[in-house]
Amino acid sequence: MVVTLLEVLHNVSAALLSLIGLNALILSVIYLTTFRKERERPAEPVEWPAVVVQLPIYNERHVVERLIHTISKLDYPQEKMSIQLLDDSTDETINIAANSVERARQSGLTITHVRRESRDGFKAGALAYGLAHSDAEFVAIFDADFVPDPDFLKRVIPYFGVDENLGMAQTRWEHLNAEHSLLTRAQALALDNHFVIEQIARDRSGLLMNFAGTGGVWRRQCIEESGGWQSDTLSEDIDLSYRAQLKGWELIYLPDIGTPAEITPLMMGFKQQQARWATGTVQCLRKMGHVVLANRSLNLWQKIQAMLHLAAYFMHPLMIVLLLTSLPLILTERLSQAPIAGLGLAMFGPPLASLLAQHRLRRDWLKRLSYFPVAMLIGVGIAVSNSEAVFKGLFGSRQPFRRTPKYHLQGKQGKWIDSAYIVPIDRATWIELGLAGYAGLVAYAAWLREPTMFPLMILYVLGFAYTAFLSLWQAGVSRRFVQRERRLELSSNL
Repeated sequence: MVVTLLEVLHNVSAALLSLIGLNALILSVIYLTTFRKERERPAEPVEWPAVVVQLPIYNERHVVERLIHTISKLDYPQEKMSIQLLDDSTDETINIAANSVERARQSGLTITHVRRESRDGFKAGALAYGLAHSDAEFVAIFDADFVPDPDFLKRVIPYFGVDENLGMAQTRWEHLNAEHSLLTRAQALALDNHFVIEQIARDRSGLLMNFAGTGGVWRRQCIEESGGWQSDTLSEDIDLSYRAQLKGWELIYLPDIGTPAEITPLMMGFKQQQARWATGTVQCLRKMGHVVLANRSLNLWQKIQAMLHLAAYFMHPLMIVLLLTSLPLILTERLSQAPIAGLGLAMFGPPLASLLAQHRLRRDWLKRLSYFPVAMLIGVGIAVSNSEAVFKGLFGSRQPFRRTPKYHLQGKQGKWIDSAYIVPIDRATWIELGLAGYAGLVAYAAWLREPTMFPLMILYVLGFAYTAFLSLWQAGVSRRFVQRERRLELSSNL
């Protein structure tokens, strides 16, 4: 009976993982058939509309000055542009921000340093608070680490002038520090997959797409008529995007406008970011899934793709279930080959997406693709923290918004080692080590009895080991540096 239950769990997990991987192939095919449908760049309006640039931040001492300096360089009529630094910080960021805002104000900009009494609603609450204190027709949003080009607004705003039903325009994320380390290179690959293949495929084929939280512009009317910014999920961007589209508003994606941002250099920061995205997306599934399915304006294909979009992070608990059930099934010779064969076919989806994305974006695309194995390892390695995040989103109450720390990195320059924003080791790291060892046992059993399973199990071993050991190594390096600095400070005071 127990073995039968394990067999069902294993086969269902393999089948669902195959479906998720197969959808990556489908989106790649859609991309190939639609990417040439480029939007014609509209003419500039006779009169530029009013825009408020919102900059939500929380404890960003390393990058807030760069952010304000960058935004102050936006090429847009000053009488039509206002800037809100929505600052919920609790550390020295407040003073750095205040000084930077004052310098920008003296240069002639209309900029306000907005402070709330509490951090209610986190980022969504800050955006809603700022919007209530502005009457601008359009809202541009940038996170603390973003560095938009000066012509950003003049390239994006004209699209709203030719379509009154356009509610939001999203631009493509670019990377300030992709070359900083293996980890940042791997993250850049994964982000390019989303912002080239998935976003273009969804946009050009009429599927529901999402605002990415930053690097985009909203029409104020769309925000208000869609219910405004709501804080009952950690993915306020996806939540509002879906509500807007279900209200009939159009969202578009502009892949030729790249907006540079910083990639986290720390594994613990990356895991925290991914866990927040996982929890928030699943919360949106719980909140909006039944609404999507009941909507009569969407066809069946749109509904299927929307549900796969919102359920994508379920791949991580499914990966854990597949691993845990493999060893007893191998030992009892009850492992079915059919689901594994389907999973093997579906695994071609991510590398194909990477190939297409890098070929579109980079001259050195072959070199960039050489980092794909690292991207695969971290994709497996974060399964523990993301599985916990999925269950929090599915069954938990409201979760705190833990922002991803940034360290003012650009290219290979900059350092994080002495920052107060280092994310500490969590329990998931120790579970990752345990699962690396368990996967090693499964790999050994597969080598003896089920050789077709051996490559997959080795991927598990390397993925969990890489994620755990990099987390521990980075934490150890930072801890030793801080201890050494304290000893030097003490000795200098003697």
